Amino acid sequence: MLELLGFISYLITLYTYVIIASVILSWLMAFGVINAYNPFIRSLWQGINAVTEPLLRPIRDALPNMGGLDISPIILLLACYFVQSVVLPNIAKLVV
Repeated sequence: MLELLGFISYLITLYTYVIIASVILSWLMAFGVINAYNPFIRSLWQGINAVTEPLLRPIRDALPNMGGLDISPIILLLACYFVQSVVLPNIAKLVV
């Protein structure tokens, strides 16, 4: 069971990297640093969005409209860190 919790923690870490990559890629596309019409960039963007949007969309719906500022990735990262540092260790204590 502890190995499963370690694997879940690893997956959460990997997911946080994907969220950070999504934010950086969106900034690069918004400021015109990379071409959004490049087929590789477009497929990379669609892949990252397919992974992150199912969790970011409910957060965006719950937040008030803040204009051009999107803090939903920050809230999702905080939730991931909370699960990783509070929830998983407490589950590990219950198992042992």
